[in-house]
Amino acid sequence: MKNRLLLTLIILYAWSGFAQKAQYQGNKAPLAPLKYIELPLGAVKPQGWLRQQLEVMKKGATGHLDEYFPKIQNDNGWLGGKGDAWEETPYWLDGAVPLAYLLEDKALTLKVQKYIDWTLSTQRSNGFFGPLTNEEREGKPISSCEQGADWWPRMVMLKVLQQYYTATKDTRVIPFMTKYFHYQLQSIKACPLNKWTDWARARGGDNIMSAYWLYNQTGDKSLLELADILYQQTTPWTQYMAERNWVMQASANQTGESWMDRHAVNVGMGIKLPAIYYQSQKTDYYLKAMSQGWKDIMTLHGLPHGMFSGDEDLHGNEPSQGVELCAIVETMFSLENVLGITGDPMYAQALERMTYNALPTQTTDDYISRQYFQTANQVEVRRGTYDFSLPFYRGMNNVFGPYAGYTCCTSNMHQGWTKFVSHLWYATPQNGLASLLYGPSSIKAKVGNGIEVNINESTNYPFEDQINFELQSAQAVTFPWEFRIPEWCQEATISINGKEFQKGKASEIVKIQRQWQPGDKVTLHFPSEVRTSVWAHNSRVIEKGPLVYALKIEEEWNKKEIKEEGTFYEIIPKSPWNFGIPTSVAEKPSKFLQVSSKGMPQGYVWNAQNAPIEIKLSAKQIPAWIINNDGVARIPVTTRDGFYQGAVDSKEQTITLIPYGCSKLRIVAFPLIK
Repeated sequence: MKNRLLLTLIILYAWSGFAQKAQYQGNKAPLAPLKYIELPLGAVKPQGWLRQQLEVMKKGATGHLDEYFPKIQNDNGWLGGKGDAWEETPYWLDGAVPLAYLLEDKALTLKVQKYIDWTLSTQRSNGFFGPLTNEEREGKPISSCEQGADWWPRMVMLKVLQQYYTATKDTRVIPFMTKYFHYQLQSIKACPLNKWTDWARARGGDNIMSAYWLYNQTGDKSLLELADILYQQTTPWTQYMAERNWVMQASANQTGESWMDRHAVNVGMGIKLPAIYYQSQKTDYYLKAMSQGWKDIMTLHGLPHGMFSGDEDLHGNEPSQGVELCAIVETMFSLENVLGITGDPMYAQALERMTYNALPTQTTDDYISRQYFQTANQVEVRRGTYDFSLPFYRGMNNVFGPYAGYTCCTSNMHQGWTKFVSHLWYATPQNGLASLLYGPSSIKAKVGNGIEVNINESTNYPFEDQINFELQSAQAVTFPWEFRIPEWCQEATISINGKEFQKGKASEIVKIQRQWQPGDKVTLHFPSEVRTSVWAHNSRVIEKGPLVYALKIEEEWNKKEIKEEGTFYEIIPKSPWNFGIPTSVAEKPSKFLQVSSKGMPQGYVWNAQNAPIEIKLSAKQIPAWIINNDGVARIPVTTRDGFYQGAVDSKEQTITLIPYGCSKLRIVAFPLIK
């Protein structure tokens, strides 16, 4: 009897351990364990200003793009029609599906469901899926891969289905993806990634990522074989990042030679390939390539707002170079995945910087119009060629409009905020939680021995330096909770229930293992000082916390229209912008800068009128700093002697800086003056 009882206890203990391990799906062997595990879509919900941001998107383009954008609206190929059969519909769904579940919006959920249902219900007998090919429309069934179509848009739809599955557990998804990947494995050598377009070759890492995701659901080892073949057919991003010549050559070569390898969106997607493939190879070479490559890209092509240049090519670190909106949201998604695989806080820091600075400035308050390319020092927004490597023949790449420039960004911009919200929190392999990115949110998750907790994260971050968490659960529960200390915070304070519990250093991840009680309150305080950083031509950028600050310029918006592009907006400066800042500011910014908080606005936060924080300082104008005929205001050089050598006005003026993300016109990189 005792032996039977002992055996029962051993079985129950083993089952309990298994249940804990299976709580959230990490990597199955032989893939390397994840440092942090992505939570199901809907586990994290936006609150505060982040929820307002997503509500604006729902009322704007994300919620209604299919109602007015002709490529998606008219006879859509992803609903069986003859219209869009490529990337734009999957792009839109890649943001609209998570938005629907993050907001629990029934109307949007029903809207996107019809695309998912059509995709799942029309899979061909051999596993191929998606819009009908020309041969199929002629009544010829697909009998070989040559009769199929481009792999690339299917990669995007697979991402959509993954998110949808984690939110709904729809039983159709796993067999659908299994059948498709078996088809791809049988076909990929005869019909390689670049058979139809080079886009699939450049972006094959997303295909591998989905294959690994499905392997973790099913354990089907043929998926690992497929991933190895895909890796060999994908642009060799790992080699590029490890050997370093590629990123240096991209600084000098703006010809048509190998331009797909410099295309900023391809780069934004490709940078995660070393980390993705590391999971199967488990050697440091891949993680070192990822880390070194990211640092090289940002050293040679990085801009103050946290994103690398790309207009469309990588194009150096001049603040007059452009950044494509698609490149921002794809790089964000790459870093969200790399962070989970590596656990390296460097990627969280990079992700927050580009999200809270570069991302919001490139869309309008109603989330309908957007820029194809933004520039860091942007003192006007007009039709023109600027300094872009892809000027676009109608000169529309810098203006704001629903369709200005190329319309890929019209469809792809929606994944930026939605996926960022979903990745504010991660699960840990020890059945805990990790707060690696910060923003107002709430989370419902199982921790410890499977106990459900609800945690509310109350904060106005990045506009304030305090974050408050409150935990609720039906009972006490023991689990580890991890917090990332930002690199700009020299010493953070973590308090529990009003009492200081622990300090944390810059770039540290603090783990607190304890028995948490219902109603426990955790407060993070991240003190931040005003600081300056050095950028192109020895210019200076003013920063505080996760935000960079830019000159507030009075704007005149002019609505225009052309037949080929529809309505668009130009923005003209109505106040001076050509200021240099004194060297004394760069040396002791906290002494010479006045920081004031206006408080959070009632309305939309990301515009100049509602900017919650302002910084004032004295500056002088540089008369020779003007806009040239191409619309570019190239920054004067601050010499190694420490200041701009040209003429400077004698009169001091008080200028106002606001968070970069709240600006449309701005100077962010300033020359130094005496």
